[in-house]
Amino acid sequence: MSTLHRTGVVRAEGTSLVDDDGPLLLRGVGLGNWLLPEGYMWRFGDEQSSPRQIEARISALVGPERAAEFWRRFRTDFVAEADFALIAAMGFDHVRLPINSRVVIDDDGALLPEGLALIDRAVDTAERHGLRTLLDLHGAPGGQTGTNIDDSPNGRPELFTSPHYRALTARLWRELAARYRDRDSVLGYDLLNEPLPNQWQHDLADELVEVYRELTAAVREVDDRHLIMYEGSHWATNVAPLRRRFDDNQALQFHRYWCAPDETSIGDFLALRDEVGSPIYMGEGGENTPGWLYAATRLYERHDIGWNLWPWKKLDTVTSPLSVPRPDGWELIADPVAHPSPDPDAAWAVLGAFLDAVPADRCERRDDVVNAVFARPGVRLPSWAGLVDEAPASGLIGAQDSLWHHAHGEPYGPDEQPALMLPAGNELTFDLTEAPASWDVEADRGVGVGFDGTHLRITAESDTGVGWVATA
Repeated sequence: MSTLHRTGVVRAEGTSLVDDDGPLLLRGVGLGNWLLPEGYMWRFGDEQSSPRQIEARISALVGPERAAEFWRRFRTDFVAEADFALIAAMGFDHVRLPINSRVVIDDDGALLPEGLALIDRAVDTAERHGLRTLLDLHGAPGGQTGTNIDDSPNGRPELFTSPHYRALTARLWRELAARYRDRDSVLGYDLLNEPLPNQWQHDLADELVEVYRELTAAVREVDDRHLIMYEGSHWATNVAPLRRRFDDNQALQFHRYWCAPDETSIGDFLALRDEVGSPIYMGEGGENTPGWLYAATRLYERHDIGWNLWPWKKLDTVTSPLSVPRPDGWELIADPVAHPSPDPDAAWAVLGAFLDAVPADRCERRDDVVNAVFARPGVRLPSWAGLVDEAPASGLIGAQDSLWHHAHGEPYGPDEQPALMLPAGNELTFDLTEAPASWDVEADRGVGVGFDGTHLRITAESDTGVGWVATA
């Protein structure tokens, strides 16, 4: 029996996403690093950035038997019941589940039961906690990006140039759709993550459209109910491949990182929504400061765009809801130049300490990240994260692009704290979903401050510069 808080399958109606209870504004988080490890989430360098490279390093450090035990424990504990319970308790309504095809299908097209069981566990556990699951093919057979994030075997997007990989990907989606077609808790099918970046977006543009049509047909052979999502090329930022309709029940997905948190960053997709007549969804974004996260998620919600924060958990971070504590001696694992062949027992001990630290109850919570995306008190916000006369203040400060590029959540430097000049009588407002117990405003001159039930309002009593606003 479903324990979803809302009923029915998610579907597109015009430019909105709905279920049986009406319109939806999705607020989710991505389960990155679980079925497709990414090196930066382990504090690794470029030489250990893809799943194949990470697997090879761990096997070289401790041998194949211990490596197999490591991955068994990692898959058991990195995303577990406690994670889904906490995700739901924090207020998220869905998870985006990145899938590496190597986990669920081999190169001959044989399905791998142990990998499918992991997806089943995630879908079942999410549903028990009232969460939907968006299935995301993050690493397609052959690779859809040609970079580390898709685990491509040869560093090229061979999905689009190999009939074998195209057929394998269609088979995989047909099998996944058949497996989950009766599950309302499956939000939909995200066919390909961030296909064709950089020059590939031009060289293989027609092939991407062809593959999208093939995968759509494969899904619809067995499932005519679930939503299908299509991402733009070039890290899901280029709208060109999406300027046609692939299916009657579709949504168009984009990703946003390290950009101005205002309409200049989403204008192409707002126009695309109207042009194609399909819902749009911000399926991956984050890796920034709480101020940027707050401003970006408010931007999406002002335009009725659901969103998904990336990612839920990683090692030694301030930009995800959960941070895995870095174990002592981690440099033995992370630095193959300085430590090419450490003692296997020493390396195994460090890896064991890492595994002991990954369960949710042993991680460090980053509540300011969660408070920022949900517009709750308990976060310190720069003035540019608010609104002046209903317009984003970020466009009023003459900021350099570097202000938006704090990929590790590093604090703003002395030259990155521009004050917003607020003329006498003007208001700076911040959406808040709860009443703050207190607030502190950094301003050059006197300001009036009050909470009206939905906004913290700061009114300039005379011309003044406003720097930061902290709520508790």
